[in-house]
Amino acid sequence: MEQRTTVEAKTLIERAARALGINASEFVTVMATRAARDTLQCYERTALQPEAHKAFMAAFDATEPTPALLDLMSLHAEVTQAA
Repeated sequence: MEQRTTVEAKTLIERAARALGINASEFVTVMATRAARDTLQCYERTALQPEAHKAFMAAFDATEPTPALLDLMSLHAEVTQAA
């Protein structure tokens, strides 16, 4: 990977890398990897409040689809067939 950066950003990265005893390339890789993990964690995790969790779990126990679910499934079929 190659990044274009300002002189100020490069200097700052090199200073921080030296403080950690690594080179600038390693610093950028470590920090970018950390940021990537944090970003994906935010987008891939679903957190529910206790009441929402109860409703979510209750949905697994439902054996018959509700009218609203049947409507949603019909809409999904219409949309995906139209595509």
